[in-house]
Amino acid sequence: MIYKRSSALFAQAEQVIPGGVNSPVRAFKSVGGTPIFLKEAKGAYLYDEDGNRFIDYINSWGPMILGHAYQPVVDAVIERAKKGTSFGTPTELETQIASLAVSMVPHIDKIRFVNSGTEACMSAVRLARGFTKKEKIIKFAGCYHGHSDSFLIQAGSGAVTFGTPNSPGVTQGTAMDTLLARYNDIEHVSELITANKNQIACIIIEPVAGNMGCIPPKEGFLQSLRDLCNAHDILLIFDEVMTGFRLARGGAQERFNIEADIVCFGKVIGGGLPVGAFAARNEIMNHLAPLGPVYQAGTLSGNPLAMAAGLTMLTALHNDPGIFDRLEEKTAYLHKGMSKVLMDNKITHTINRVGSMISVHFDDTAVTDFDTAAKGNNDMFKAFFHGMLNNGVYIAPSAFETWFISDALSYEDLDVTIASVASAVKDFK
Repeated sequence: MIYKRSSALFAQAEQVIPGGVNSPVRAFKSVGGTPIFLKEAKGAYLYDEDGNRFIDYINSWGPMILGHAYQPVVDAVIERAKKGTSFGTPTELETQIASLAVSMVPHIDKIRFVNSGTEACMSAVRLARGFTKKEKIIKFAGCYHGHSDSFLIQAGSGAVTFGTPNSPGVTQGTAMDTLLARYNDIEHVSELITANKNQIACIIIEPVAGNMGCIPPKEGFLQSLRDLCNAHDILLIFDEVMTGFRLARGGAQERFNIEADIVCFGKVIGGGLPVGAFAARNEIMNHLAPLGPVYQAGTLSGNPLAMAAGLTMLTALHNDPGIFDRLEEKTAYLHKGMSKVLMDNKITHTINRVGSMISVHFDDTAVTDFDTAAKGNNDMFKAFFHGMLNNGVYIAPSAFETWFISDALSYEDLDVTIASVASAVKDFK
């Protein structure tokens, strides 16, 4: 494929935008080459500025669960925009989408809308600290909860060692309040709690990790976290920015039958517009201003365009009882087809899948946490990425990102994707 115009646009962007992009993964740094500049999208397909068409497995990093330019969402946004794009005052739409979300998700009574997943997770942690009157948090290596300071922490050594910042601008003081655990390692979590007795406000986790590839929780891991939190008066926060309204109508809580204390949302809940949210039972949510002392605010929170898009998307999912079965069946079909091709070509690999999230790791060991994800052959992934791209299939430009399946994908699209895998790996050694 030819990417002449994308290359020219990237060169222009680099002059006025740091790195030429507004989010680092878009820059193709981990795979090499020049990022593709997109012009439009419809259904399962992306179209770039050079006229190339791609089958899309990023889906705007998750929200396009029904495909791009889903007509009911487009119509809702257009009609809403005709009435004004922002008011900074309450609207009925906010209550409507809040009521629908609360009815779909178990164990929540109230929900507060914000503008991004980062803001949702940041606010959830502040709420947890205010509610428990404790300051430390536990997060997991490889789980991404946005770019708030508290989350940009890498591991120290040993269970009692404080984390250190992995981005300049994050203070040592912030790092001291963030403890890093190994994903799927309940013993390590228990050690951290013991070493920091009565100091931990919350444990925040992606119930299915999506930022080190797709990594499911081990059997019993989430329940063990729930039990530890109950025993030590710690709040359990599920970051469902990726999994919410994607793995099931009620997200990971429904799929795994685990009750979280606070749940964070993004992606699907906005229908493709910038929306995040966090939710909990009344006892916790009533600590938020203006009812309680924990302050959180946002001028554009509950923006009518975003609320119209989100309400339309959630309504579509609510009214389609077969949607999640279809998504799972399509993802399983893709998994089976890719695995056969890779095995036939004697390519060392592991494929992880949960619902409509899937990822390919070029290593033969089980991928269960960040350390095992990092063992994958990144050079092979780079070649695989560009091979897929040149065959008209757009996957995440990083070995550490999950793929997202949309219902707009046809089985013909899946077959083309599987054939593209065969083409992309034919010269692998």
